[in-house]
Amino acid sequence: MPETPLAQLLVDQSPDAIIFAGKDGTVQLWNQAAAAMFGYSREEALGKRLDIIIPEQFREAHWAGFDKAISTGVTKLHGEALPTRAMKASGENFYIEVCFALVRDDSGAVIGALANARDINERFQQDRSNRRRLRELEAQVKESAAG
Repeated sequence: MPETPLAQLLVDQSPDAIIFAGKDGTVQLWNQAAAAMFGYSREEALGKRLDIIIPEQFREAHWAGFDKAISTGVTKLHGEALPTRAMKASGENFYIEVCFALVRDDSGAVIGALANARDINERFQQDRSNRRRLRELEAQVKESAAG
């Protein structure tokens, strides 16, 4: 039995979702963490456009940025973690943190985009709740000081 290449083991066993889409936005790589996070098996995701995980209200902006990055070879968010909303197979929206990188072939031509993502929904909701509570407390302090 042949040994699985190390790169494949790393992708398959990564705790973060790893997704690669070609220049046309079609999913060509989808690891186990992506399957667990988004609810689509590898077989269901491969060959589909990234729209399967992008909430409809964000698709226009996503594709404008994706197409610009693919055509110019530059992404303004390269390597930076970006919190955003994504969509599960069930249709449920949730918050993820995602990093993007353009992938180039040996000649330097862009062949697609790689995304690493993790579910931050619980943390994001807790942070939102904490900010709301802080605003309420600050308002109470101002009222007490004014009164």
